[in-house]
Amino acid sequence: MAEIGATDGESFYRGALARAMADWSEKSGGLLRYDDFASYQPEWVDPVSINYRGYDVWELPPNGQGITPLIALNIMEGFDPISHADAMTVHRQIESMKLAFSDAFAYIADPNYMTVKVEDLISKEYAARRRSLIGERAILPEPGDPYRGGTVYLCAADGEGNMISFIQSVAMSMGAGVVVPGTGILMQNRGSNFRMDPKHPNCAGPRKRAFNTIIPGFLTKDGQPVGPMGVMGGFMQPQGHMQVTMNMIDYGMNPQAALDASRWFWQRDKVVRIEPGYSPLVLDSLTARGHELDLEGKGFGRGGIIVRDKDGVLCGGTEPRGGGAIAAF
Repeated sequence: MAEIGATDGESFYRGALARAMADWSEKSGGLLRYDDFASYQPEWVDPVSINYRGYDVWELPPNGQGITPLIALNIMEGFDPISHADAMTVHRQIESMKLAFSDAFAYIADPNYMTVKVEDLISKEYAARRRSLIGERAILPEPGDPYRGGTVYLCAADGEGNMISFIQSVAMSMGAGVVVPGTGILMQNRGSNFRMDPKHPNCAGPRKRAFNTIIPGFLTKDGQPVGPMGVMGGFMQPQGHMQVTMNMIDYGMNPQAALDASRWFWQRDKVVRIEPGYSPLVLDSLTARGHELDLEGKGFGRGGIIVRDKDGVLCGGTEPRGGGAIAAF
């Protein structure tokens, strides 16, 4: 058995640290075993993207929820957004995100177990069919049929054009609530996003990755990097990605203004949390369309954005809702 501190990755996971985590998992009622660590290999994955009004929006593929904002943006591309504060635009954004989430919850799983193709879910043709469901009133979303036809986010950039969009999380506050004695390692609880329905592609199982919420984002245009962006906050993440992306592309906001702008957070059914800042006229219009507004709720995410202009000048935005910061050196 390799010693802790071995430089080789495989030896590390076969070492004493992996044994300590596996032993404590078993003693504390967890399902992880030593072989789970010993057999694990990290993967390089190819990001997925859509083109939204001339910009390529990049996200991580399943088992993450990265395709969720892509589905929603595809739907919104067929509409004409007027402004961040326009009631009809906000209504359509919410409805688009509801439809995107209904697909995400139905189909996203470990890619080895998914029953639909990612390219079908993010196709323009599928978006057109989903868009046709959006009318004047709030709906209860249902998944479509594409077969037809504890989180920290950071981004960094340097003067040579290198850019990083990074996110890491133990899921809920304090993760699984289990710390491996003598190590300081807090076990995450990403498995809470598994389903228990054996017919669902995201059903819990051995050597299987659960639906995951962590999704760093990135924008490019004409094959050139625009910059990294991300919003933390569980199921707020894709909703935040959609909103800050539209704030910059559709409304011409700079990174800081895009993060400062008021947000909404679809919860379930027709319930939507609304952040202070929207006018009473917008709130009244959303209520009249059948949305059930929660004006007291919190949790609208925290994020960061960097964009690089054609001259190589970097512009950053940080989160006003938390302890974010911009560091230049």
